[in-house]
Amino acid sequence: MSFFIIGHRGVMAAEPENTLRSFLRAEREGLDGIELDLHLSKDGQLVVMHDETLDRTTDGAGPIADQELRKLKELDAGLGERIPTFGEVLDAVGPTLPIQAEIKDVAAARSLAKVLSDRDLLDRVSVLSFHDVALIEIHNLLPQARTVLVAGPSAHRDTFVGRAQKVGSTLVSVELRQLNRAIVEKCGAAGIDVMAWTVNDEHDLALARTLGLVGCVTDEPGMKRLVEATA
Repeated sequence: MSFFIIGHRGVMAAEPENTLRSFLRAEREGLDGIELDLHLSKDGQLVVMHDETLDRTTDGAGPIADQELRKLKELDAGLGERIPTFGEVLDAVGPTLPIQAEIKDVAAARSLAKVLSDRDLLDRVSVLSFHDVALIEIHNLLPQARTVLVAGPSAHRDTFVGRAQKVGSTLVSVELRQLNRAIVEKCGAAGIDVMAWTVNDEHDLALARTLGLVGCVTDEPGMKRLVEATA
């Protein structure tokens, strides 16, 4: 595909973020894949949520890591949705839908590596992180895994391309407002593609295309249709 569109936490502009409802809506809208975030529960289960705490997106409170999965499942994550596990997302969406899974730490990396290996998901799931150490852990455990270094302002630093190479990433995801042609060209010279977060309107899309990006993350369910209409 010439320019891919990934649903950010599903389609969080229209549905409760990081819920099965949101991921299924993204798939139904024809997006090219979904992005989600992973944390470990107290009993070591990979649960899908962006924040380390429950306060913002559920009717619970406190750190996810302090609660066992059975307690997390009692919470409302929006419109009656429950916090899904990574396995539940895999089972709910189509078996070929690409997934970008973002992790924050080494412990989650180890748990995710086991799932990717056990379920033969290396061709379908890419592992994202802002944290080099988490991606290095994935790369050490599964050298063939696809890793994506995520960056905001740190993409401007001279070390950015070297960091991506060290963690085994041939794709980086950079905040759109931090991107410029120099960063994209520097990555391209090293054989690294660039995608952006977060592209939510026609102006953002035009900028992403002007910069020569390969794809983007969006909150909006209609972004795929906009890409096709403006191709």
